[in-house]
Amino acid sequence: MASVNVVLELLASTLALGTPLIFAGLGGVFSEKSGVVNIGLEGMMIIGAFFGVYGSHITGSALIGVVIAVIAGGIVALIHAFLSITLRADQVISGTAINLFSQALAAFLIFKLFGKGGQTESVNGLIYQVSSTVRDIPIIGKFISELNWFVYLAIIAVIATHFIMYKTPWGLRIRSVGEHPQAADTLGINVFKVRYICVMISGMLAGLGGAALSLGSTPLYRDGMVAGRGFIALAALIFGNWKPVGTLWACLLFSFANALQLKSQLLGLNLPTELYSAFPYVLTMIALAGFVGKTRPPEASGVPYEKGKR
Repeated sequence: MASVNVVLELLASTLALGTPLIFAGLGGVFSEKSGVVNIGLEGMMIIGAFFGVYGSHITGSALIGVVIAVIAGGIVALIHAFLSITLRADQVISGTAINLFSQALAAFLIFKLFGKGGQTESVNGLIYQVSSTVRDIPIIGKFISELNWFVYLAIIAVIATHFIMYKTPWGLRIRSVGEHPQAADTLGINVFKVRYICVMISGMLAGLGGAALSLGSTPLYRDGMVAGRGFIALAALIFGNWKPVGTLWACLLFSFANALQLKSQLLGLNLPTELYSAFPYVLTMIALAGFVGKTRPPEASGVPYEKGKR
């Protein structure tokens, strides 16, 4: 029974740690399926994590903080959309600039709004409590109590994204714009509108992922909290072949590597701590090196669309 409990704790940690990656990865699905590469997921997660905490700080409500995080992520994504779609700037450079800007902005606002450097004050997090009745259920009670509300929301988001992308006319428009925007344009689809909406959705989901990271666990924001998770989400997107369900499993694979580090003592593994810390990032590099050539991105991904050009 003890070994079963350890495995369930490991699985619960995998789901909880993978939730921010899932939100950001789904955001990447929307953006890249429409033809816009979003390297800026990292920066959007940073903005979401910070403004989620700040929203909770000024209102006293973690739920309002989550809403503010989603809006803030969408605003940053709007900047990326304007640069990439309207101005036809290089999408990788635009996303990289957003990452650098977001990290610097969050560090500045910590000092300006909280009067201290490095991290904010603790705020009200999104409370997740299960009743003693549920907690006492054999085997699964402990598992359920280790989760949080963001985990359930992430699962719903995966199902919703898959349904939208493959079962609705809107999803067909998104995929057509990402594969052949010229043909979509001739059919009366507004390529710019679809791409703008999808990039903004990607930012909102990434902002939600940032809020899940801050308000869903330790209810504060500190410099370096996101720690490359936006880039790991991009790797998961590639590993998952630009599909919602594939991205989900890839995110869980990477988060399992992180959960293994946290639960290593329970598993009786006495390897160096540095090895566990590096494991998720090493796994990311291996996935990118091994699967980039075996997966196929949307045909027009990363290519700015110019109306009337053939």
